[in-house]
Amino acid sequence: MAPRQLRVSPAELAVLKLLWDDEPLTARAIRERLYPEGTPSDNATVQKLLQRLEAKRLIERDRSKFAHTFTARATRSDIVGEELAALAERLTDGSLVPLIMHAVDARKLTAAERRDLRALLDGRASKHKGEN
Repeated sequence: MAPRQLRVSPAELAVLKLLWDDEPLTARAIRERLYPEGTPSDNATVQKLLQRLEAKRLIERDRSKFAHTFTARATRSDIVGEELAALAERLTDGSLVPLIMHAVDARKLTAAERRDLRALLDGRASKHKGEN
């Protein structure tokens, strides 16, 4: 079986966000949230997005009921990791350090965010101590 393709378009990401927040959802529920006015072309767009996400193995379709429901197979963390790695590759030859430094410098971190970042870095450092 081919590996999942984790790169997603902005429209596919919008569908995944809905599923992460409130799954399972029917295609109709997804369409109502993405396109409240609901034209026939919006219905077709949602169906196509669901087909693409299913082909990438990022969502799962439950066909057991008349109205099929969809759940996310990829986690938010999966997609964030892939997008961040792609951004780092494109902008900084794969290094995450310049991206993290810019993010930290670009806005004032709360005390909780600073604490979480320190704990994350300390945890990673102790985890990789013997690898140098």
